Amino acid sequence: MSDKEPPNPFEEIQRQLSELFKDSNVKVSTHSFDQSDVFDEDSIADEVEPAVPADSDPLEKIRRFHLKPKEIRDYLDRFVIRQDQAKKVLSVAICDHYNHVRRSFSGKRMRAKEYSKQNILLLGPTGVGKTYLIKNISRLIGVPFVKADATKFSETGYVGSDVEDLVRDLVKAADGNIELAEHGIIFVDEIDKIASEAGTMGARDVSGRGVQINLLKLMEETEVNLFSPTDMMSQMQAVMEVQRGHQPKRKSINTRNILFIVSGAFDKLAESIKKRMSKSEMGFGAEPQKSDEDLSGYLRHAETRDFTKYGFEPEFIGRVPVRVACRALSSEDLAHILTTSEGSILNQYYDDFHGYGIEFNIT
Repeated sequence: MSDKEPPNPFEEIQRQLSELFKDSNVKVSTHSFDQSDVFDEDSIADEVEPAVPADSDPLEKIRRFHLKPKEIRDYLDRFVIRQDQAKKVLSVAICDHYNHVRRSFSGKRMRAKEYSKQNILLLGPTGVGKTYLIKNISRLIGVPFVKADATKFSETGYVGSDVEDLVRDLVKAADGNIELAEHGIIFVDEIDKIASEAGTMGARDVSGRGVQINLLKLMEETEVNLFSPTDMMSQMQAVMEVQRGHQPKRKSINTRNILFIVSGAFDKLAESIKKRMSKSEMGFGAEPQKSDEDLSGYLRHAETRDFTKYGFEPEFIGRVPVRVACRALSSEDLAHILTTSEGSILNQYYDDFHGYGIEFNIT
């Protein structure tokens, strides 16, 4: 029989983690501790967040909105690394919108005033934090948030999802509270995929121009029926409620104060902007362009004419007056995200290891 001791599982875990981070100048250490601590009643209770009182008003946070752009920016800095310009622009736009919403609660006169909503267009490659930025903003403000890809929608009456389903999903995200949903955030990704294709002028483009027009109606202001025409079960339930003598429930939701944020990579748009700028920079003083350069940096120079040439309706682009580009992330940025962001996946690993009685540290 061999006297060799069995391998230490904690050393094996440390070896594998060190291998994972060998190129990031990150030292990983793990050591075991008394597993009874994991199941200690007092320690578990200390980590439980207090529940929101059942009688609390979910709209109270919106009615008393008082955040300043710097406060939103500082909050985003805790979770999102880099993207300084995007955080700055978003913070101002969010404050403008929800300050108007707060004032609209003061009376009919304020609600009747003409208001140009600060809908937002985010540009930038995949994986730079566009969705994560908006999720954290909605969490900070306390409003419901829904996200969908633009490619799943088609013009009303054709096969595919209806854009009005976004608003209905927002009501679900608000646990059925229609008034709260009327102040939520709808995020539509891959918006660049619904640009009208060249040569479709005058033809029916149900997944491009048709979707743009339907989204345009929602972004302006409209009443959306809470029951989809194809949802026969909900329609029957509403009829049965009336037959029983019950007060008919509210049937629609207004989109006036719903903030719409759309985003996309816009790869081909970056190429188009590069060509436009190259023409204006031609001459002896112009610097040669690198063939392997990251084109996403050109998106910050996007103008309205670039979007219309790309295949967007002028009216649609006019309804997203706030536009900002997110920059591509370097390998150093990604390492920084792992080690400093409060939303880092490593924090999840810490909790997972903790559940097995292993302390997980990164130095």
